[in-house]
Amino acid sequence: MPSGPFYTYLPDGVSFTSGPAAAIKTIYAPLCGCDAMSVKSAITPFLSGDIKIDKFHYLTKPVSREDLRNPSREFFIFIKDKGVFSLFRESAPDSSTVEIGPLWHKLKRAHPSVGLEISAINFIPVPGENVELMQVTVKNISRKSVTFTPTSAIALFGRSLANKHDHEHVTALLNRVRQMPEGVLMQTTMAFNEEGHRPSQVVYYVYGCSQEKSGPAAGGAGGLTGTFPTVDSFYGDGGSMHRPRAVFENHQPAVLGSQLLNGKEVVGALRFKETTLKSAESRSFIVAIGCEPDEAKTKGTFGLFNSADKFDRALKANKKYWSDKISSIVFSTRDDGFNSWMRWVTLQPVLRRIFGCSFLPDHDYGKGGRGWRDIWQDLLSLILIEPNLVRQDLINNCAGIRIDGSNATIIGITPGEFLADRNAITRVWMDHGAWPFLTILLYIDQSGDFDILLQHVSYFRDPQLSRTHDKDIGWISQCGHQLLDKKGHVYEGTVLEHLLVQHLTQFFNVGEHNIIRLENADWNDGLDMAAARGESVAFTSLYGGNLLGLAGLLEDMAAVKAVEKIRIAKELLILLDTLSDKVNYDDQHAKHNRLFGKYFHSVQPALSGETVEVPIKDLARDLKAKGHWIFAHVRRQEKVKIKEGAKTYEWFNGYYDNNGQRVEGHKERGVRMTLTGQVFSIMSGMATQEEIEKVIISVDHFLKDKKLGGYRLNTDFGVDHYLELGRAFSFAFGSKENGSFFSHMNVMYAAALYQRGFARAGHQVLQSMYRMANDGHRSKIYPGIPEYFDSEGRGMYHYLTGSASWLVLTQLVQVFGVRGHRGDLMLAPQLVKEEFNTKGIASVACQFAGKRLTVEYHNPQKLDAGQYAIKEILINGKKGDTLKCPPFSIPRSSITKDALITVILGTI
Repeated sequence: MPSGPFYTYLPDGVSFTSGPAAAIKTIYAPLCGCDAMSVKSAITPFLSGDIKIDKFHYLTKPVSREDLRNPSREFFIFIKDKGVFSLFRESAPDSSTVEIGPLWHKLKRAHPSVGLEISAINFIPVPGENVELMQVTVKNISRKSVTFTPTSAIALFGRSLANKHDHEHVTALLNRVRQMPEGVLMQTTMAFNEEGHRPSQVVYYVYGCSQEKSGPAAGGAGGLTGTFPTVDSFYGDGGSMHRPRAVFENHQPAVLGSQLLNGKEVVGALRFKETTLKSAESRSFIVAIGCEPDEAKTKGTFGLFNSADKFDRALKANKKYWSDKISSIVFSTRDDGFNSWMRWVTLQPVLRRIFGCSFLPDHDYGKGGRGWRDIWQDLLSLILIEPNLVRQDLINNCAGIRIDGSNATIIGITPGEFLADRNAITRVWMDHGAWPFLTILLYIDQSGDFDILLQHVSYFRDPQLSRTHDKDIGWISQCGHQLLDKKGHVYEGTVLEHLLVQHLTQFFNVGEHNIIRLENADWNDGLDMAAARGESVAFTSLYGGNLLGLAGLLEDMAAVKAVEKIRIAKELLILLDTLSDKVNYDDQHAKHNRLFGKYFHSVQPALSGETVEVPIKDLARDLKAKGHWIFAHVRRQEKVKIKEGAKTYEWFNGYYDNNGQRVEGHKERGVRMTLTGQVFSIMSGMATQEEIEKVIISVDHFLKDKKLGGYRLNTDFGVDHYLELGRAFSFAFGSKENGSFFSHMNVMYAAALYQRGFARAGHQVLQSMYRMANDGHRSKIYPGIPEYFDSEGRGMYHYLTGSASWLVLTQLVQVFGVRGHRGDLMLAPQLVKEEFNTKGIASVACQFAGKRLTVEYHNPQKLDAGQYAIKEILINGKKGDTLKCPPFSIPRSSITKDALITVILGTI
C-alpha cells in the first residue's frame, strides 16, 4: 500500500489536490448545474466521463465504469519531429495531479521531455446554461521556446442512452453536421423511437476559441473551418480517439461537402493555430460542449464564455454558488480531515436532488427519475441543508401514494409526475410506506409547521390494485393518474390521511408469522424473491415505532392547534378497528381478511367520497394499540440465541423466506445474521436497553470485519444463490447487497445507537466508515461516502447514495444534538471526548428557523458522552433566560437573528 496521504486539502478546507488519484482511470468526480434540468457530467483524471442532460439527451457517448478507460475530452499537442502529447496520454510517472473543488475539476499533466505542461479546468456554469466549459492552458516549463499545433477533440453522441447499443448506426444516419467559425454543430433530424418517431428540437455543439477570442484556425475557403467534424475525417480508418490520424499525421482541416458530413458519427475536433511559447509563457484555449434548441442559441451561450476573462468570471460564480451550498452545515471537531470530509458528504444529498440515482458511471440505472425511498430520505438532509425548498416537495410527493398503501416508485422532475416503476414491472416494496412519516416528522420538528398535516392532496391511481394482487383491466392512462370518488371527482385527503393509509394498511398486511409481508423487497432491494411467503421483521419493527410516533404527533398537534377532531375518508374506519369492529391482532387470518376482504373492496376502484370526523384522542389510542402490539409480538417471537463456547449471542431475526423459514440463526453452513434486522429493532424503540447491549455484542462478533474494521450487511450465508429470498445472494459475498460494507445501513445503525443513547458504539460505527472512505489508496474514491465498500475496501457507487443524507442528519441532530422539536430548538449533544479539540471545544454552524446559528460546546473537563450535562447556555454572550430545562430547548420565537450559542458542559 502506498505511503502518504491520498489527497491533501487546500486552505479552504474543502478543495483538495491529489497526485495518486491522477494515475487511476476509474476514479471520477461529478459536475453539474444547479437543478435537475441542467447538464450533468462525470470527469476523471484522464478527462473521461460522459456529458448529458437526461436519458434522451447525451451530448457525449454514455459510459459506465469500464468505459472510463477510454478518452472522452482530449487536447492534443503536435510537435514536429517529437510527436504528439495530450491531456489523456501520460509521458512520465508522477507528473500529473488533479485539483478538485465543488464543483470544478482541474487536471495538470506535465510532459517534461518536450518542456510543456498542459492543464484543464472543467465546470458547468450556474445558474444553468446547458454547457460544460473547459479551459486548457499550455505552459512552457523549459528554458527554450517551443512551437506546437494544438487540437481539441470531443466526440459528440447527440441522442438517447438507449442508442448506445440500440440502433447506434441507424441513429447516426439522422445526423446533420455543420462546420462553423466557432466549431462543430450537429443536429439530428428526428428522435428515433420505433414506438413513435418525432422531430428533434435540439442541436449539439463543440465550440472553441483561444484566450484572445480567435476561433479555430482557418484552413479552407472562406475561413469557415478549423475543424475535423466527423470520425472519418479525424480518426481515419486506422485511428481512434487514442490515436487520431489527423493529429498524428498533422493533417490540415478542410471544408467537407454534405455527403462527407451528413449521416456520420460526429467529432468536435477543433484545430487551433500553430503556437510558439517562450520559456514560462502560456496560452489558453476555451472549449464549450453544449446543446440548445437552435443555432442562434448556441452562439449566444458561447458568447457568454468565449474569452479568458469571461471564463474566469463564470468559474468564480460557480465556486461561490457551490461554496455557499456546501457551507450550509459546517462541523468543527478535533479532526480537521473529518470536518472537510463532512463538507463533501453534505453536498451529496444536493447531488442526488439533481442526478437522482443515475448519470454517473457506477450508477447503471441510467434512466433518470428519483426513487421513492431515495427522495424521501434525501429530503431528511435537504430539510437541514435547503429548508426553504422542501415543504411543497413533501406535499407533492404524497400524491404518489395509492389508497391501498403502496405508491408509485419513481418521482419525476416536475410536480405530480409519477411512474409505477422505472422498468414498467408491477412491484411493491413493503418499506416504502415507512419513510414519508419519518421525513415529515423531521420537517415538523424543525419548523413547527403542523399545518402541513392538514394540506389536501390527491392519491395516485393506475391499474394496480390491492398491492398488486388485483388489476383493473379497464383502466387506461387516459383515465388519469388521480384517484376518483364514485361521482367521478378527484378525491383529495390530507397529508395526515395519506400517512395513516400507509401505516394502517401495512399493519394488517401480514404473513403466516403475523409479520408484515416482504412482498417484492424492503430496503434491501436484493431480497426480491420471497413475495409469496416472505416477511420482514426488521420493517415490522419500524412500522410499529412509526405508529407510536404518529400517535404522539397527533396528540401534540391537538394541543398546539387546539383541535379535537380530524376528518378522514369514511373507509379508513375499517382499519381503525378499535373505533368500530375490533380485530384480534394475534389472528393473522383475521387481519388479512380485514385488509383484503373489507378495506380494499371498499376503496377500489373508487372511494365513496364521504368523510367522517374522528376524535384525535381515539385515533391516537388506536395507533398506540397497534404499535405496542407489534413491539410485544416481535420481542416475544423473533429473538435469536446462538451459543459459541461459553458465550451466548442474542439478536433479532430480520426475515422469513419464501418457504416460510426464519432466515437468521445457526444454519447448516454457519451463522446467518443481518445488520438490517438489528438496526430497526433499535431505531424503532422496540428493543430494550438490555437487548440493545446484547445486539451490539453480537454485531461486533459476527458482522464487524476484523481486517477493515467496518460492519458487513450480513454474514456469509455460504450459498451461490438463495432463490427463496432474493438475488442478493447470487452476488459475490462482500459485494453489493450480499455482505458488503453497505454505507446506508451502517449509518442507520449508528443513528439508531445514538437515538437510544449508545453514543460510544455509534461513534465507533461512524469512525469505521470515515476511515474506510478516507483511505483513498484502498477506497480509490474522492472525499465523500459511497453506496458501499467491497471486501477489498474499494468504494463503489460514489456520490449518489442515501447514506449521505442519513450521515448529515445523524451528525447534526444526534452527535451534536442540534435539532428541532415541534419547532423549538433542542440541544442534546452526544459528542465523545476525542471529538472536542485541544481546548475542549466542538462546534457546528447550521440553519434553524431561517437564521444562521453556530452552536459551540465547551467541555473543559474533557468528559465523555454520558458523563456530562449542559450546565449553562449563552446566546451571543448573554445567558438565555428563555430556556426550559430539562430538556434544554430554546423557543423558536426567541430566535430572531443569527446567533452564537455557547453551551457549557459539566459533570452530571
